[in-house]
Amino acid sequence: MATQVFEKIIQPIGTTVLCCIILLSCTPTETSQPVEYHGPLSEAENVEMYYAEKDLIKVKMIAQKVFEFESGDREFPEGIYLEFFDETGKITSTLRANSAYYFSDEDKWRGRGKVEIINIQKKEQLNTEELFWKQDTKRIFTEKFVTIKLENEVIYGTGLEAAQDLSDYTIKNPEGEFEVVE
Repeated sequence: MATQVFEKIIQPIGTTVLCCIILLSCTPTETSQPVEYHGPLSEAENVEMYYAEKDLIKVKMIAQKVFEFESGDREFPEGIYLEFFDETGKITSTLRANSAYYFSDEDKWRGRGKVEIINIQKKEQLNTEELFWKQDTKRIFTEKFVTIKLENEVIYGTGLEAAQDLSDYTIKNPEGEFEVVE
């Protein structure tokens, strides 16, 4: 009977104590500092947003995927499409980019990849590989190579500053042949 008590009570306690002694005798390893997470706080898919001023829609944005970061920055890794409206609600221009990023501290947008702006009223199109847009000034700019397709000609150059709807623009280093109207 004493053997049975030993097997049922004392042996499991002894095994547990032996395991604790082994675990406690191990030298502790230094734990590294926690890794700080810098990724997005939220992710949204199939987003359609509107920006309005004085109850009038000014900009419509469509994006397949949006990441929002702690800083307020936003990344659009699968591209972005914007429509700009005038006071009557008519679309004046569009902007499309393969990827985009919004810098909240500068209130500035950057489009990359195949960037295309179309002025619907003037039938003009701008193409470049990188373009910045300041929403507060309604201006766009780049230091990259640009192509502007007008109704009857094409203008090439490097560097551009323009209104967001291409109603006026300046190419910093134009290239090619130009027709001068006097």
